[in-house]
Amino acid sequence: DFCLIPIGTGNDPSVAEHVAECARVLEKTGLKYEVCPATTVLAIGPWSAVSDAIRACHAAVHAKGAPRIATDIRIGTSAPGSKRKLVDGATGENDHKVKRVQEILGKTKAKL
Repeated sequence: DFCLIPIGTGNDPSVAEHVAECARVLEKTGLKYEVCPATTVLAIGPWSAVSDAIRACHAAVHAKGAPRIATDIRIGTSAPGSKRKLVDGATGENDHKVKRVQEILGKTKAKL
């Protein structure tokens, strides 16, 4: 995931227009993504495609008027060849992680 923070955009504290511009860029990449309140999650993809997408977001947000941008990036990887059975209904590794926690919480709630 990454958090792109436009800096010096004036008196409006909202960054929604800039985040929307980045989402437009991501839409064109074909990478699966999800905009969340404080971050944008990019699903599995080659590192080069992910870094190119973030770079393109920077260019688009600068073009939208942001003189500076700070970005936090968090990357998780799995060892080559490591495959695990996905939880029923999961559509990918990130979805699997969420559904697995929900599954655990469901089992925990049943025990209460």
